[in-house]
Amino acid sequence: MTTSAMACEIAESADVVDRIVRSRLAMRDIAGRLAIGSAPLCVICGRGSSGHAGVFLRYLIETRLRLPVSASAPSVITAFRTPLRLRGALFIVTSQSGRSPDLVAATQSAREAGARTVAIVNAAASPVADSAEFVIPIEAGHERSVAATKTVIGSMAAGAALVAELADNGALRGALDRLPARLNRALALDWSEIADDLAGASAVFVAGRGLVLGSVREIALKLSEILRLPSVGVSAAELQHGPRAALSPRTPVIMMRVGDETAAAVDALARELREEKIALHLAGGPLGSLPWLAEEDPSTDAITMLVPAYRMIEKAARACGFDPDRPPRLNKITETF
Repeated sequence: MTTSAMACEIAESADVVDRIVRSRLAMRDIAGRLAIGSAPLCVICGRGSSGHAGVFLRYLIETRLRLPVSASAPSVITAFRTPLRLRGALFIVTSQSGRSPDLVAATQSAREAGARTVAIVNAAASPVADSAEFVIPIEAGHERSVAATKTVIGSMAAGAALVAELADNGALRGALDRLPARLNRALALDWSEIADDLAGASAVFVAGRGLVLGSVREIALKLSEILRLPSVGVSAAELQHGPRAALSPRTPVIMMRVGDETAAAVDALARELREEKIALHLAGGPLGSLPWLAEEDPSTDAITMLVPAYRMIEKAARACGFDPDRPPRLNKITETF
């Protein structure tokens, strides 16, 4: 069977992260020049998969830098034409193509307002990169599949590398050094048991908490995008509230668990769902049902879990006769205003 571009690009993720890790001196220079000691807040900007990388970055920034983070709404600039008061703030925009006009406008407006602007981009020569004061290139190379994979993993690793330098966090630096090898080992993990539950599903819930929430939302997007299955990525805390009522034997739950302060709550929810006979596929921890690696730093485990999830989705798509590289009605580059 012909290998898809998506499968090849998932396999290239470790090399992308390795290059990012080896650019530590450049990252350290950017962190030093940002001088965010008096920053009142951080604003994260991005859409789709890049937005999910931003959710991951939010938890890293708030837990490692103790800096409050807000998600940018670019339409405030492009539609409502209302510049924000961002003097001294840290503004981080993430974009694969670097070409979406709303991200360009939001970055330009933030910079003009006096924010310190950073662009995490795959296309270093792009309007978004040109709009920012500092540029962190992902350097993942051309991505042929419409569904982004290696650029998402690269974006998350680049954001983590920046936080490691801003926080002078040796533990996070060490975890990033080990990440390329873990991504390669994760390629051997087989999560195909999830696919067995997807054929008769009316919808899928993907859940997790904290550092893994960005990956949860990313996996849900890929399930909708590639398998054409309605999927919702939610906090495991929220799954104890309103969305719980929508669970049924036809709504399997995929849950991500990393070994941090959220682990006990996720384990407790897993027990409850199993008692209620909900089809649960859990990655991580003593109750995990999916193959997983030995537990590592929660920050990098949140990134690593994307690899077996992406591989499962790509394989399930081909088994269903879908082209994982070209989902219907979608383009690789989406320009929003």
